[in-house]
Amino acid sequence: MKKSKTSHFLAIACIVVISFSAKAQSDSPKFGVKGGFNFSNLYTDTVDDNNVLMGFNLGIYAKMPITQNFAVQTELYYTTKGAELVYNNAFANGTARFRLNYLEIPVLAVVNITKNFNIHAGPYLGYLVDGKVTNKSNSTLFDYENNLDTNDFNRFDAGIAAGFGVDIDAMSFGVRYNYGLTKVGKEQNYSGTNYTFPDAKNSVLNVYASFALN
Repeated sequence: MKKSKTSHFLAIACIVVISFSAKAQSDSPKFGVKGGFNFSNLYTDTVDDNNVLMGFNLGIYAKMPITQNFAVQTELYYTTKGAELVYNNAFANGTARFRLNYLEIPVLAVVNITKNFNIHAGPYLGYLVDGKVTNKSNSTLFDYENNLDTNDFNRFDAGIAAGFGVDIDAMSFGVRYNYGLTKVGKEQNYSGTNYTFPDAKNSVLNVYASFALN
């Protein structure tokens, strides 16, 4: 009888230990790598150009579960932004490409709608690593390439990110939109007149995949 009770107690104890171990494992932080493609643009308060520029993003992430259905995820990645500007007027015609490369840190609230599907949103902060403009024009009046460099752009970018993801074991796939709230160009003075060029903000759509390392 004692042996039977002892066996039952050990069985229950094992079940409890396994249950707590599984919960601890599922609630433990996750670390991994992520990367994907960008479709970027520059927008103003009144105009949103349709000429997107393709690029990429690559970095690392850490996901901290708070409850079973809620987590906080922070990331650090290198991401390309910018836009393609096509102009055609009485003075000149051509194509200018603004290529802006950032180190970016978003802090996202992640809500699990189902076991494998989540939505996420939060602020991001970016630091401009370098900026470059290439231009092909039939006129030197629109010589962006020789007149604009990294120092002509704001070093910091900030905005809001939101999207959704699908989790399949250690892999995740998702789509995210980054809406910039700060202007890309610096305010400058020319002959007593203040102006900002480009007087626009970043707009980026990410398509990404990530892989958990633990």
